[in-house]
Amino acid sequence: MKLIQTNIRHLRMLRKFSQERFAEELNWTRSIVGSYEEGRSEPPIDRLIELSNYFDIPIDILVKKDLRKAKDTSFIEVGNKRVLFPITVNEANEDLIEIIPAKATAGYLSGYDDPEYIEQLQKIKLPFLPTGTHRAFPIKGDSMLPVKDGSFVVARFVDDINDIKNGRTYIVLTKNDGLVYKRIYIPERDDRNLLLSSDNKSYQPYLVSKEDILELWEFTCCINTQEYDEKELKLSSIMTMFQELKVELEAVRKI
Repeated sequence: MKLIQTNIRHLRMLRKFSQERFAEELNWTRSIVGSYEEGRSEPPIDRLIELSNYFDIPIDILVKKDLRKAKDTSFIEVGNKRVLFPITVNEANEDLIEIIPAKATAGYLSGYDDPEYIEQLQKIKLPFLPTGTHRAFPIKGDSMLPVKDGSFVVARFVDDINDIKNGRTYIVLTKNDGLVYKRIYIPERDDRNLLLSSDNKSYQPYLVSKEDILELWEFTCCINTQEYDEKELKLSSIMTMFQELKVELEAVRKI
């Protein structure tokens, strides 16, 4: 059984439409709807586009994901796209935090909207978190010191890219770079891009198109898996001092 035929029927039933009413909505015929749902034929690309536009669901999700498994999930807006967003709850209907393991970060780009991928992740509950849907992401490298390599950033999902707070840190999922943890700045007179910056100034900031951003997660808390020693803390303070001094010198130079 093709996923598209089950998805068409499932989406029609969610709207509580008869085949006749559904056909009227899409300007099809009832026999066409029946043919697709029964698997006697498959919708051509123009009808897939019509389905995609009507439900605001990308075509690849319509043909590749079993939407019947989305009982504990919701559809959300990311930019101008509507994607399948899995939300995991426990028996008390409390939201759980999925942990993205370091070894699985490469697969997150292809599995972030797949309920089966999210379902197999380990989960925890942190009762002190504010409201909202959270996930824990592994941190690699030293670009966001003092957050250490191997730490986990727990972050809250951002529904609307326009809700970004200038200068705050976010987990960003992009089409080209996958998962990154950066401080985001909103460029002046530029509505199309965001500036992603590392706190470690050895790394250069760079622009990312808003259209390339698939998910945004705002920092809530950090879980360090390694203890800081005294030398590291002193080194961190010295680095911060020099970074601030560099900003002041640049400001003086412009006067």
